Amino acid sequence: MRFLGSMMWKALLVYTPIGEHRKVIEAAAAQGLDVMVEKPLTLSLDDALAIRKAARENHVQVLVNYETTWYSSNRAVYDMVAQGKLGDLRKVVVHDGHQGPEEINVEPEFLKWLTDPAENGAGALYDFGCYGADLMTWLMHGEVPLSVTAVAQTDKPEKYPRVDDDATIVLGYPHMQAVLMPSWNWPFARKDMEVYGTKGYANAVNPTQVRTRFSEQAPDETSTAPVLASPEDTSLHYLAAVVRGELKPQGDLTALDTNVVVMQILDAARESARTRKTVELKPLPQ
Repeated sequence: MRFLGSMMWKALLVYTPIGEHRKVIEAAAAQGLDVMVEKPLTLSLDDALAIRKAARENHVQVLVNYETTWYSSNRAVYDMVAQGKLGDLRKVVVHDGHQGPEEINVEPEFLKWLTDPAENGAGALYDFGCYGADLMTWLMHGEVPLSVTAVAQTDKPEKYPRVDDDATIVLGYPHMQAVLMPSWNWPFARKDMEVYGTKGYANAVNPTQVRTRFSEQAPDETSTAPVLASPEDTSLHYLAAVVRGELKPQGDLTALDTNVVVMQILDAARESARTRKTVELKPLPQ
């Protein structure tokens, strides 16, 4: 963890194992510190609700940093949805992951807790499933899915004996579905999103490029998304603006309300994968 501060304002950046997020956030909140943690927010919905309680009681902001928050392509797709250019949403598919933490040579200390379910919550399901859950909750303006169905497995037990390394999560909403595909088994790293509506589709194929199509006869078109303006272009710019009172996060990718729903989804996905049953959800009390 690191302090970001001056005589006028201060915040805490948290880079601990996920299993330590709750206690660190609660301790920071008690000191009146705003907090930004690396994704995901915590290990469980119960922890997320406890964090929300601490944030409200101490009047602090808790933010969650995702790499994909700062992708201009995701913002461009979001804007197309908001403007009705894609029509009614019907399906969203999100791919996230890489070849595996051991395969890409993460630091030994990071690998140790990343592959410990008590410290990370799960394997790829939590490590990369959180990205899709975050993007979907943002696209759906905080709406909780009706159901979560997940399968998870370990294709490389010799490397990841205690956690999954591949998962698929299906979120059921009224009139649409989302399919999240977190994995430590991709042939190369990827974080991309496909959004399909009744009028066309828009795919965020990388951090800056968007591929669209709006007619059966028309070809795909690829464009570069507009550059994100400060303070919404980087995590530190954003955090500084929040702490200074220039921004109040609500319903966006970093916001606590969004990420409590993310934890509701991940918690249900882990339970669904364990029981091999669909988990039905209800909106959380506010």
